[in-house]
Amino acid sequence: MSPRLQRVLASAGLGSRRSCEDLIREGRVTVDGRVAELGSSVDPERQTILVDGAPIHQEALEYWLLNKPKGVVSTAKDPQGRRTVVDCVPTTARLFPVGRLDADTTGVLLLTNDGGLAYRLLHPSFGVEKEYGVVVKGGVTEASARRLARGIELEEGMTAPAQVEVTSANPARSELRVRIHEGRNRQIRRMLESVGHPVVELHRARFGSLSDDGLAIGAARPLEVTEVVRLRSLVHL
Repeated sequence: MSPRLQRVLASAGLGSRRSCEDLIREGRVTVDGRVAELGSSVDPERQTILVDGAPIHQEALEYWLLNKPKGVVSTAKDPQGRRTVVDCVPTTARLFPVGRLDADTTGVLLLTNDGGLAYRLLHPSFGVEKEYGVVVKGGVTEASARRLARGIELEEGMTAPAQVEVTSANPARSELRVRIHEGRNRQIRRMLESVGHPVVELHRARFGSLSDDGLAIGAARPLEVTEVVRLRSLVHL
């Protein structure tokens, strides 16, 4: 599983993905001496990628873990001028978030300029586990927890089985721990709404081998080398 060429070009600072697609269409990009095709996958660590005959400049790779606060959007730039997750990380490197958490969700989010790793971490074939702490309205019954665990029928199809633990419940509210291997848009919120329990609070406590242990809400830190190695091993790099 390798990233698309246009994503690699964009991560190397050659413009937006749209402008990088134009470079490929115009025949200005070669991979190992051959003119590249739009949509092709590449391995930037093993293949030679040239634009107008010059090798692309690869920034030093950086890996940051953010404990995202509420109200921050999971994009590199926001046309509405809202604060983004990139604004929360103290580096000048051109980073992008690996996946998304909606604005009202808190928790761990990886930011990097390593397109190859990001691609694999998000690809469903690798099934990277995400763990969430959830507070919902109403008392979640064992029957509802079993329904969530078996999978919920959403508009785009049935969700994969999940691990669901109800840690506390009363008629007014319940707290759950939910583990999933998918990354559909607003998946946890939609699953719980479908069984009659709207989400009040949602926090991602873990993404793969990365957790929020010792990292305050709103804080960010660079990953240690051992953490990067563990992530790469998780997706067979």
